[in-house]
Amino acid sequence: MKAWELTRDLLRDTLPIVRTAEEQTWDASAIMNGGDMLMAMYWQSNVPGSAAPECLMAGALQSLESKGFVLAPYGELLQQGLDALASKDYETLYTIDFRLRAIMRAAVADPNHKSQQTLRYVDWAAFDADVSWPADTAVDVASPDFADRTRAAWLGQLVGAAAGTALEGYTAENIAKVFGPIRDYVREPNTYNDDITFEIAFLEAFADKGHAVTGADIAERWTALIPMGWSAEAVALASIRRGLLPPLTGALDNPFDEWIGGQMRGTICGMVAPGQAREAARLAYLDAEISAAGNGILGEVFNAVLAARAYTETDSKALLVSTIELFSTRTEYGAVLAFALEACRNSPDWQTAWAKCDAEYIEYNWIHVYPNAAAQVVALWFGNGDFDLTLEIICGIGHDVDCNAAQMLCVLGIQQGSSIIADRWSAPLLVDDIVTYMRRPAKIAFDDLVGQTVEAVRKARG
Repeated sequence: MKAWELTRDLLRDTLPIVRTAEEQTWDASAIMNGGDMLMAMYWQSNVPGSAAPECLMAGALQSLESKGFVLAPYGELLQQGLDALASKDYETLYTIDFRLRAIMRAAVADPNHKSQQTLRYVDWAAFDADVSWPADTAVDVASPDFADRTRAAWLGQLVGAAAGTALEGYTAENIAKVFGPIRDYVREPNTYNDDITFEIAFLEAFADKGHAVTGADIAERWTALIPMGWSAEAVALASIRRGLLPPLTGALDNPFDEWIGGQMRGTICGMVAPGQAREAARLAYLDAEISAAGNGILGEVFNAVLAARAYTETDSKALLVSTIELFSTRTEYGAVLAFALEACRNSPDWQTAWAKCDAEYIEYNWIHVYPNAAAQVVALWFGNGDFDLTLEIICGIGHDVDCNAAQMLCVLGIQQGSSIIADRWSAPLLVDDIVTYMRRPAKIAFDDLVGQTVEAVRKARG
């Protein structure tokens, strides 16, 4: 149907009706209340799982400055906005919000800032040309072993997300003070988190198109299946629904483009390219471009390559070190990985190594990719392949815990199979279906998700 045909039919096929006086009004209060709620959440919210406080407006300003952009003075406006929200003065809040967004749009990069003097790849081709990829290693995707490793990959993600959701947005010191070492769930676990949502959307697109999948294919799944996002993913979804395509959806008007949104979904790209580091990286790059840019993309690539190589490299430290070596320290992300690795090599325990990383990246938001990449390195190094110890470390570190734990425990699951995950972690999560906030699947049986993944890989391999 042509657009003109649709409008013609609307005109010609709709019979007139007479509305009552009550029916002739706009429900302005409902419209305003919905918009006001979203505005309020941008300025002040609490993480659903952990109740940690956050302010996306402050995070947006912070993130631009972290990348070396100079902003007009905004401190007074930021406080005025918080005061307006506290008094429910939405007229003032909308005005302040507009002014701050105008300041961000007018921001200018400072060429002398350390971040602006680092390398940010313009596209996949530039990144690909800069990396000496390891040769592909054969993986028998028809084998029961591959199916078990893929099962363990998903189970590791679910366990990590469930354990970490209650802890995200807090510091290592405060987690230790309240909970001590994390050796069990601190509350009744569940499977409800946003990480897996975007991975399922990727998996659906990959199952359909295989290795020919494009960023646009994945973006279509986002808008069709995912009703809402947060920070970078919310910006990306809004851009997709305006008809924009990746990589614009990740880079345009997106102050959160180097936050953790890409890194939190990287392992699925490695799971569908087992033993193929470069292909996992390519898939992760195009997936990340939907909501990330620059170092935010490299975060997803790092986790994808870890996962792909985990099918054939079973030594966790060797896997970590050799994967870090693929990332140039001319990029900030590569420099973060190198710094964290050096901190591990020169520290007696994870607490000391993390303290060095925490001090180094103290000016970055807790959702930013840098401190969370460092957390992953510290946990894999000192966890030394032990599932429980790695979980204890990465949950004890804090920051964006669920994202970090899910991805790193996925890698360990791939390396060692289902037997590495104790029943006390897995059993509570397998009682019922996985619950998502997607339009479809709102629920999915764990075995069905594993089967869908295995089948997609086997189909893509022909």
